[in-house]
Amino acid sequence: MYTFSSRIRYSEVDSEGNLSLESLLDYFQDCSTFQSEDLGIGTGYLREKKMAWVLSAWQIVVERYPGLCEKVSVGTIPYGIKNFVGYRNFLMETETGERLAYANTIWTLMDMEKRKPVKAPKEMTDAYGVGERLDMDYEPRKIAIPKGEGTAREPVEIKRHHLDTNHHVNNGQYVRIAMEYLPEGHRIRQMRAEYRKQAVLGDKIYPLIYAEDMVTVVSLNNGDGEAYCVAEFKQNQESRDGN
Repeated sequence: MYTFSSRIRYSEVDSEGNLSLESLLDYFQDCSTFQSEDLGIGTGYLREKKMAWVLSAWQIVVERYPGLCEKVSVGTIPYGIKNFVGYRNFLMETETGERLAYANTIWTLMDMEKRKPVKAPKEMTDAYGVGERLDMDYEPRKIAIPKGEGTAREPVEIKRHHLDTNHHVNNGQYVRIAMEYLPEGHRIRQMRAEYRKQAVLGDKIYPLIYAEDMVTVVSLNNGDGEAYCVAEFKQNQESRDGN
C-alpha cells in the first residue's frame, strides 16, 4: 500500500474541530495523485497520452473523524484493473494503527479525444501492480433514487473553482454541493457517490433532495432532469440520538 503521513490542519476541520468529510475526500484523492506522480504515470503522462481516469463511484466509511493537529497516515492500493476499469481502496489511520476511515472507488480510463473508454496500457498496469482489496462491506456502485418527489432547491451555476485539470467539475465538488442540503447535525457514517455525467463551466446543477430517517439522497441534475451525480449520506446513530 502506498502511504503518506500528515497532520490535520485548521483549514481542514469543521466547526467542532474535527476533520470534515470534504477534507477526508481530498486526502484520499491526493494520495492516489501522489502515487501516480511518483510512479511516473500521473497528470503529465495522461495528458501526453490524451487519457484521463474518470471517477465512477465513491464509497467512504468513517469510524472516527480525527481532530485538529492529530497525526494520520493516508494510504491507497489499486486492487484491480480490468480493461478500462480500475478499482482502488483508500485508508486513513492514526500513528498507532487505529482505522479512522476507509473507502472503495471505481474508475474508468477515458480516451479524451475520442470521448470513449480505452484499455489501460501495459506500462500503466505494470507500474500500479495489483494488491489485495481492503476488508470492508462493499456497497453497489449504483445508487437508487427514492420513490416519490424530491425537494427541489435553487440551481447552482458551475464556476471555475469547481473544475479540475480535465476542465470538468471535480468529483469532490459534487459532494461539497450535495452536503449543503444535509439536515443540521447530520453526522455522516457513510457516503456514496455515483457519477453519471460530466458538468463543465457554465452548466447549471438542479439539486433534488430525498430525506429519510437515517439517509439523505441528493441528486444533482441537469436541466433535463438527468443526474450528473447522485450522493447518498448515512448518518451515525449517535447524531440521531443527539450524543
